[in-house]
Amino acid sequence: MCDSMAIVGREGVLFAKNSDRDPNEAQHLDWQPRRTHPPGSRLRCTWIEIPQLAETNAVLLSRPWWMWGAEMGTNEHGVTIGNEAVFTRQPYARTGLTGMDLLRLALERASTAADAVRTIVELIAEFGQGGGCDYETHFTYHNSFIVADPRAAFLIETAGREHAVEEVRRARSVSNGLTIPGFAKRYSDTIKTRVSACRQRRARTQELADRADDVADLMRILRDHGEGRAAPAYSWLNGGLGAACVHAGGLVASSQTTASWVADLRPGASRHWVTATAAPCTSLFKPVEFGRPLELGPLPSNRADPGSLWWRHERLHRAVMRDPLRLAELYRRERDEVESAWLAQPPEPGAAFAAAQSLEERWTAEVLARAGRDTRPRFVRAYWSRCDARAGRDAAAPVRDERQAEPAASPGRAT
Repeated sequence: MCDSMAIVGREGVLFAKNSDRDPNEAQHLDWQPRRTHPPGSRLRCTWIEIPQLAETNAVLLSRPWWMWGAEMGTNEHGVTIGNEAVFTRQPYARTGLTGMDLLRLALERASTAADAVRTIVELIAEFGQGGGCDYETHFTYHNSFIVADPRAAFLIETAGREHAVEEVRRARSVSNGLTIPGFAKRYSDTIKTRVSACRQRRARTQELADRADDVADLMRILRDHGEGRAAPAYSWLNGGLGAACVHAGGLVASSQTTASWVADLRPGASRHWVTATAAPCTSLFKPVEFGRPLELGPLPSNRADPGSLWWRHERLHRAVMRDPLRLAELYRRERDEVESAWLAQPPEPGAAFAAAQSLEERWTAEVLARAGRDTRPRFVRAYWSRCDARAGRDAAAPVRDERQAEPAASPGRAT
């Protein structure tokens, strides 16, 4: 599950996305350079091979650890895309291009948002979309996309090989359901769409997006737990899927926000802000620069590794969520002050990530020292206990100082 939005104003375009996946499905930032390819080259995507182009763009991706495609990303031309799972009455193919493959392919091949729309539509028509989209269950779905560049933004909704496109005129938010009139009526799967709680989430995010004017507004939307709520509300059916900042714990559907991204694409102000960690409500948004890969430590997997950036943050995230109303308050004000200062005067990305690591280590120690009873419903506590067991995670293990860890491969390497 996911939530994405674009805001188009006279000065340019803003973009934001929460990527919601299985709670142990770590993501990492992946810088890939511009490349040339020999004639006749083939490209292996997540499940199928397709012909490769002679030249591909440089891209920066937020990519689940196990797949070729990406949940969100940008390219050297400023094209920025996020995808959403949607549920339709069209058949689901056993194999094909996943929505994440389509997103990365469009970034690698397109120089404008309109170009990226054409690329996605043509790839779906030629190769279809399909195949398992998560690591644990191989859950399959169709996709919608918010596609943006510094001047324009578009919504693409798909159902199998069918599609509809809408240009964003002011603010547009999408969740996990079809919304384009006519297309939604024709293809939407009512039951799965209802279980995803997308109508509830989209109503809230659209209301907030209509009033948003800047990057800070979008960060607040991605952290939103619902009107008047400082912590998630859990349903036995789908956990915390009722709000944009998604927290897992449902018995039928259960997703967790595993990474978040906000992009300021306005000419002269282009900058990307990422958490590179789960749960924006417990994370810092940090600046990244497109052409400057960072050394962020070991690449994560679905197994707990406190040497990796993503899993190190899980120590804080999973502790705070035991009692978020009390424990998040231990550091929320400082986090917001740091972020406000960074938005006013963006630091060098490497320095921001280093500062974030130091802050999170201190916040984690403070939270663990004050940890008490887990206040979540019993079914949520049981769900997270199973997640920890699958990840081989010991909730009592100390935080490992990455400065003492073994040297790690660069996230900017070819994959």
